Amino acid sequence: MTATDYEPNIVLSTKEYEVIGTRPIRPDGADKVTGRALYGADFQSSGLLHGKTLRSPHPHARIRSIDTSKAEALDGVHAVITGGDLPGSDDASLRRRRNNILAGDKVLYVGHAVAAVAAVSPHIAEEAVNLIEVDYEVLPSVLTAPEAMKDDSPLLHDDLKTASLGEATDKSSNVADYNQYKLGDIDKGFADADVVVEGEYNSQTIHQGYVEPHPCTVLWNQDGRITVWVSTQGAFAIRNGTADVLGVPVSQIRVVPMEIGGGFGGKTVVYMEPVAALLS
Repeated sequence: MTATDYEPNIVLSTKEYEVIGTRPIRPDGADKVTGRALYGADFQSSGLLHGKTLRSPHPHARIRSIDTSKAEALDGVHAVITGGDLPGSDDASLRRRRNNILAGDKVLYVGHAVAAVAAVSPHIAEEAVNLIEVDYEVLPSVLTAPEAMKDDSPLLHDDLKTASLGEATDKSSNVADYNQYKLGDIDKGFADADVVVEGEYNSQTIHQGYVEPHPCTVLWNQDGRITVWVSTQGAFAIRNGTADVLGVPVSQIRVVPMEIGGGFGGKTVVYMEPVAALLS
């Protein structure tokens, strides 16, 4: 059979689609409009403790010491953790991921998590967080990406070497990876253009802006298994990320997705889940 004498059998059906073009009832609609739907912050359990996080007021500073003794002595406090409670790693990339969950030797941005507390109520946990004393050595900082890319800019990661055009280098900078993407003759394109518009544009930091907080509840059970209740659009990503940060097998972690009040791509990575697990 040649390509010219082959005629595919095309069958046209007059049957209407069962879903397309119709208005199906949302399976989660009734629960949401009646208030039965449970989001991340709605989780309740016997013996539930409440966690609060201490965050850095500095954009760039070295942590000389952290004194948690006053927080630990406060009545109602069950646990206090710092970055030192996370497992160490010889892998620089994994070490940076863990330091983003709880700061290691430095804080790298305003709001960087430094320590966390678990207590019998959110009010006691907040009071305990304010009792944690952190001795910072404030370091130089810059506020824009172009400034951070300069050769004389203060380094955030002392162990980061810039990769350039797919090759490793010995250069230390804030640029993790440099690549170029080219198509066609750029110089000729500009030369032949009737109008060339050039500008520099700056915008503020943006976020997805969902209308619910990003809470989670974690039980690290006595059998070593970890259960995470969290509003997420990526249960497996949360499971894998938590396992990496804590250094435990993924087989020991179960993620229970709660209802989600908006995600837009922002609820697929771990932030507080490993912290809550350590507190548990």
